[in-house]
Amino acid sequence: MVKKYILFIVLTLFIITAVKSQDTYLGDGPFNQMILRGAMLINGNGAPPIGPVDIVVENKKIVAIKTVGFPGVQIDDTKRPKLQSGGKEIDCKGMYVLPGFIDMHGHIGGVAQGADSEYVFKLWMAHGVTTVREPSGRGLDWTLNLKKLSKKNKIVAPRVIAYTGFGQGSKDPISTPEQAREWVRNNAKKGADGIKFFGAEPEIMTAALDENKKLGLGSACHHAQMSVARWNVLHSARAGLTSMEHWYGLPEALFDDRTVQDYPLDYNYQNEQHRFEEAGKLWEQAAKPYSEHWNKVMNELIELDFTLDPTFNIYEASRDLHRARRAEWHEDYTLPSLWKFYQPSKISHGSYWHDWGTEQEIAWKRNFKLWMTFINEYKNRGGRVTAGSDSGFIFQLYGFAFIRELELLREAGFHPLEVIRAATLNGAEALKMDNLIGSIEIGKMADFVVVEENPLKNFKVLYGTGAIRLTEDNEVVRVGGVKYTIKDGIIYDAKRLLADVKKMVDEAKAKEGFELKQPGN
Repeated sequence: MVKKYILFIVLTLFIITAVKSQDTYLGDGPFNQMILRGAMLINGNGAPPIGPVDIVVENKKIVAIKTVGFPGVQIDDTKRPKLQSGGKEIDCKGMYVLPGFIDMHGHIGGVAQGADSEYVFKLWMAHGVTTVREPSGRGLDWTLNLKKLSKKNKIVAPRVIAYTGFGQGSKDPISTPEQAREWVRNNAKKGADGIKFFGAEPEIMTAALDENKKLGLGSACHHAQMSVARWNVLHSARAGLTSMEHWYGLPEALFDDRTVQDYPLDYNYQNEQHRFEEAGKLWEQAAKPYSEHWNKVMNELIELDFTLDPTFNIYEASRDLHRARRAEWHEDYTLPSLWKFYQPSKISHGSYWHDWGTEQEIAWKRNFKLWMTFINEYKNRGGRVTAGSDSGFIFQLYGFAFIRELELLREAGFHPLEVIRAATLNGAEALKMDNLIGSIEIGKMADFVVVEENPLKNFKVLYGTGAIRLTEDNEVVRVGGVKYTIKDGIIYDAKRLLADVKKMVDEAKAKEGFELKQPGN
C-alpha cells in the first residue's frame, strides 16, 4: 500500500511538472461548433481534391461536409451551413485541408539526445502530425502519462499510441515461452496499446505474438540481425505480427541462395559502421524483383494483411550524408544536445560515420532502389504501407523527417494521393482506429492539416521551413509551412509552435555558448 501511495505521488508530481514546463499556449478551442469554410479537401482515402467545401465540426467530430460551389464562381452564402452562436469559423479559401497525419514510428525524444517531450511534440504538431505510435521509449508509465495528458488536451501533443519494447520492465531476461506470455499479459494490464519486438528465439516470439494476438493488441518488429537468421518477417507475420518496421528481416525472407547475410568475417554487430555499412548491401543478396520467390513472399504477406512501415528517411543519410547533415532546419530547430548526439561516435546509436564515403553511399543507393521497388509493388498489389519517421537519430529531426518520408514514398513510385493515404488512412487502419481518424468523413474526429499551398504538387510546402519560389517580380520568397494543425477540434497555430521550438533551441545555445559546426571543424 505504501509503495502504491509513493508511486501515486511520483506520478502526480510528474504530471504537474509536465504541465508547468509547457508553454501556456494550448491552442484555440474546442468549440461547440467549428466550420472550415471554402477549403479544397483532400480526404485521405485516395479521392482527388474537391472544393470549395465547408466542413462542420461539433463536439470534436465531423458532422457535415458540404460542397458549396464551383471554382471561380461566387459562393451563395444562403446555401452554406450556418454558424451557431459561440461557434468558430476559419476562412480556408484557397487553402487545402487534409486529415491529420499519423506517424507510425515516433520515439518521444530520448535521454541521450536531450530532447524532452514538449520539444518533440511541438515539432510534430507543427508539421500536421496529430497521432503518433511510439514503438518503445523511456518506459511505459512515462509514455502513458503523456498519452493521458494529450487525451485531455492539457499539453500540446499528438494522440499517443504506446507500444512497449518487448521485455522492458521485466526483472529477469525472458528466456521461456511461459515468461513471454506472462510479460505480454502484464503489458496489456498496464494499459499498453501494443508491443515492439527486436527479435528473440523462435519459441519466445511464437508465444509472445500468440498471446498478444489473443489480447487483440498491435505489434511491430525491427528484425535485428542478432535474431533474424532464425526468425524473419515471414515467421513474424505467420505468428501474428501486425506490422514490420524499417526493412530488416524482409531481404532475409527473400533469400533464395543463402540463409544468412554475407557478413565479412571480421564483422562485429556492436560496431555501428559494420552494422550499417553491411546492411547497405543486403537487398542485393535477396531474390530478384518479380522473381518467383520474390512474388511468393510478397503475396503471402499481403494475404496475411501485414503492414509495412518502411521509415525510408531514417536511412537516407546512408546514401547522402552531406544532404542529411546540412539540412537547413538544423540551424534553427535542432537542439545542441541532439546535434552532438548525431556526430561520429563509437557509442551513440546511429552515429556510424567512422569512415563513410562514396562507396558506402553508392551501395546504399542501390539498396534503396531495390527496397523501394518492393514497397511500391506491395502497395500496387493491395498491401498496406504506412508512413513513419523514427526521428532523433542519424540527422533526422522530428516533424521535418516525417515530411521527408512523404517525399521518399513519392520517390518510391507512389502517386501523391497514395502518399497522403499512407500517411493518414493506412496508419489508422493499421492501428484499428480508422473508425475515428485517418480520413475526413462524417463521424470521425476533427483532426486536420490546413496548408495554404497545394501539397500534392510539392510536398516541400509542408516543411516548417516552407518551399522556395520565385515570383513574377523576380523575388525569392518562402511559401507554405502548415498553417493550422487541428486535433480533437482544437486549433493550433503551426508557425507559433515552430517559434516556440526555435526559442527553446536559442535558449539552449545561449546557455551552453553553443555554435553549430559541421563534424571535424
